[in-house]
Amino acid sequence: MEQKEGSLKSTIAVSLTNYLDAGAIVAGASGLSLWQNYLGLNEGHLGWLNAISANAFGAAIGAIVGGFLADKYGRKTIYTYNMLVYMLGIAVIMFSVNFSMLLTGFLITGISVGAGVPASWTYISENSEVGNRGRNMGISQFAWGVGPTIILLLGMLLAPGKADAAAGALFGYVEKIATFFLGNDVSIESVNVFSSRIIFGSLFIVAFVAWLLQRKLNESKDWEDAQLAQGNEKQPSVFASFGLLFKNKVNIRTMIFLAGIYVSWNMVASVMGFFQQHIYENAGGLSNGEANMVSAVQWIVIIAVTYFGFAMIVDKVNQRLLYFVGTSIGIAAWCILIFIGIKNHTALWTFTILWGIHAGISVQAFYALWASELFPAKYRAGAQGVMFFVVRAVAAIWGLGFVHIYGENGEGFNTAAYIMVGLLMIALIIGTIWTPKTRGKTLQQITEERYGDNI
Repeated sequence: MEQKEGSLKSTIAVSLTNYLDAGAIVAGASGLSLWQNYLGLNEGHLGWLNAISANAFGAAIGAIVGGFLADKYGRKTIYTYNMLVYMLGIAVIMFSVNFSMLLTGFLITGISVGAGVPASWTYISENSEVGNRGRNMGISQFAWGVGPTIILLLGMLLAPGKADAAAGALFGYVEKIATFFLGNDVSIESVNVFSSRIIFGSLFIVAFVAWLLQRKLNESKDWEDAQLAQGNEKQPSVFASFGLLFKNKVNIRTMIFLAGIYVSWNMVASVMGFFQQHIYENAGGLSNGEANMVSAVQWIVIIAVTYFGFAMIVDKVNQRLLYFVGTSIGIAAWCILIFIGIKNHTALWTFTILWGIHAGISVQAFYALWASELFPAKYRAGAQGVMFFVVRAVAAIWGLGFVHIYGENGEGFNTAAYIMVGLLMIALIIGTIWTPKTRGKTLQQITEERYGDNI
């Protein structure tokens, strides 16, 4: 058995990357209607914000570069500098006064998120004991749930009111801060959007803490061993590494499998991450505060299920069965909205709970675990970077198309929901049939079984 000390401590430090990833996506979603009103944006503008954000193409660009950099220069290199880029992106968003600034901030933040995620999942796996690898990966997903929950609770407390809904309990402080900086004659839209600026400010603070912690981490022993195994052999460039990755047939088969489950699932999850509150407000008829409250409850469910339904049991149970059950619940959730309707509050709350359970035992949790197990250290971060690039790039294109399927006022919601069910069915079938048998094995054992001497 692998003997690795302090894996839980390093897992917590690295998992802040997941907190900031999901937090950036949901912070954008939480204030989307506020930025829309403040800057006079249309649905096309919203589609572009999604397309280049941490939810999609921005992360895709960062992932494919960051993954190969992590394999070439080490996991620690990413942690030393990446959070500084994230803080820059968040700062640009906080001070945005036009669409170009907002778009730029979303792009910079997305690139940082993309660069950090493959390195973080790789680092956690490489520094975990064999019997706790799934647990530690589950804890990183737990952080992925904590971020949105805190952001949505803040969104609910800071939310401006509507004609049929009261403002959040702390919105009075938002008004005072806005008028202090902008004066008493400031427009209502300018005051309202300050709640979103404050929420992004909270992410800036967490990113600073993450930078302080992550820059002190030790380098991955697996990466150091892989470097020693290469000896004095000249290391390939980042672009050459990309070519080597695709010369190995095992790598290609593995990437096809993992991309198959993650691309299809993430097309659904990316919509839920960025457009959920907007959908609840437009198609479901909720206020901004109500939409944030429903979403916050969902993320509380996600946190609980991620910890108790995934992290605490994934190393001990049949992973094929757990994957099947979790993904099936997600399909059932969308079917409820199709056949009962999103304007029915009972159906909406049932969907909220079921999707929360599904997201706790999500395809992403299994993908993060399997992607970090199925590749040798030489390719591990780079391979994840390629797949993360594909996943988020597809999400970007899908986001641009989704706004037209969904419509200005949610009139195409049912059509979109049928597509969601179809995508989840693809993830269910591929993942259930080809579940890898890696539980209870060291990363070295898995590599030897899958690659032999052909690495």
